[in-house]
Amino acid sequence: MGAIRLEQVEKWFGDVQVIKGVDIEINDGEFVVFVGPSGCGKSTLLRMIAGLEDTSRGTIWLDDRDVTGLPPSGRKLSMVFQSYALYPHMTVGQNMGFGLKTAGVDKAIIDQKVGQVADVLELRAYLERKPKELSGGQRQRVAIGRAIVREPVGFLFDEPLSNLDAALRVQMRFEIAKLHTTLKTTMIYVTHDQVEAMTLADRIVVLKDGLIMQVGTPAELYKRPNNLFVAQFIGSPKMNIMPCRVDESCFYLPAARSGHYGGRSRDAVHLGVRAEHVSIVESGQGECDGLVEVVEYLGADTFVLVDGGQLGQLSVRLPGDTPLRPGDAIGLSFDPEHTLFFDDQGQAVN
Repeated sequence: MGAIRLEQVEKWFGDVQVIKGVDIEINDGEFVVFVGPSGCGKSTLLRMIAGLEDTSRGTIWLDDRDVTGLPPSGRKLSMVFQSYALYPHMTVGQNMGFGLKTAGVDKAIIDQKVGQVADVLELRAYLERKPKELSGGQRQRVAIGRAIVREPVGFLFDEPLSNLDAALRVQMRFEIAKLHTTLKTTMIYVTHDQVEAMTLADRIVVLKDGLIMQVGTPAELYKRPNNLFVAQFIGSPKMNIMPCRVDESCFYLPAARSGHYGGRSRDAVHLGVRAEHVSIVESGQGECDGLVEVVEYLGADTFVLVDGGQLGQLSVRLPGDTPLRPGDAIGLSFDPEHTLFFDDQGQAVN
């Protein structure tokens, strides 16, 4: 039982509004990621759900309970912070069981629960060690374990991997994903890293300036962004966006040739296409020409940055063995089945 619902939630710091009427419904057992640039309000929203920040307006529901005015201890939610926040003088086992100890739980039960969680997180061999004897990834697992032993109805993660190096971040992503599969408990995860969001989430909530830009599965946000912000925030490299005009059957790019798309709205003034939906053709063919600026070889893939003149810099994803060099003159062709259009307000149009 861990369904969470926010209704017209707002947060004000003095005269500054940082959360602007947010409505979200999170299902029991769902893994939802809040993602957005720094300052968008994602951590503030998470802290409001946890009870660590007051709610200025609106209502927060946990299942059928209004928890808006309850302190953190009354919400049955566990939070994992960016900082491990472990007690240095305590062992791993003592750190994990500390919350139960302060709640007056019998020592035998604490030892049993800590042992069970240690097995899940592969920490059994480290229970007698102090935090200083652990790696960063192990310390984060201890922090997660401390949250699990309380048996909450939901977990709240506030950028838990940002202090880890690249290799550990990947490893811990796998660990958190496996943990959700094992526990089947509601999880809300805050990050500014869209790769973490795409790989972990059942659904993603994209935030900007305290507003929700779009909510959907990773595939929905990647393939059908509602607006230019989501189109360029979700996905790496970001979506290519170009100015355009359209008529009944074609789009036209500045200083470029027309392309067929099949009945898009005449309101479109921006064309969007992902790097993998751009093909290299002979110069003079396709929708536009360009000059290769940078070739990034990544093994299975090669990313090519192309100077498209008035269209700006364009990204193209190609097979790893593509024989291109900086300075090559090429043509670019866009897949009409995956070409998106946006109006002058930045909203997606059909």
